[in-house]
Amino acid sequence: MDGLHPETRALAGRLRLAPHPEGGFYRETWRSPLRVATPRGERSALTVIDYLLPSGAFSAFHRVHADEVWHHAGGDPVEIHVLTPSGAHEMHRVGGSGTAVAIHHVVVPAGHWQAARSMGRRHALVNCTVGPGFDFADFEMAREEDLLRLRPDLASLIRGLCRPAPAPR
Repeated sequence: MDGLHPETRALAGRLRLAPHPEGGFYRETWRSPLRVATPRGERSALTVIDYLLPSGAFSAFHRVHADEVWHHAGGDPVEIHVLTPSGAHEMHRVGGSGTAVAIHHVVVPAGHWQAARSMGRRHALVNCTVGPGFDFADFEMAREEDLLRLRPDLASLIRGLCRPAPAPR
């Protein structure tokens, strides 16, 4: 957590957050005991995490095989990019104050690619609610080359919000 704004480091510690594979820091705060059947196996009905995205960091393009709702919980606004399976691009700015219309949540449908970045000097704090509940077996990091084939016109955005593929074992 070196290099983080002091408020960001303190908040991450207070919330007991750990690094997330897509970037930023998180901690699961709720996992429903109710179980539901999905095509990918049984899952909790709902999960919730605290997710902290420091300034300069990003949540890399990834997809989840469940619906995900990003709720702004504090700090700076967050910019969320969504690519549908057919390649349509949406950009949402969530949170912030002093604007005429502030959006406080965004729904990312199951199977859509998503990425995000904090739009301020400190951090964005969000709560992500996933239903059916999140399972890392339902999580997939994007491969830059796949997204570039889908939307070559968004090359700069895609390159800026993807992480290198892990080295083969």
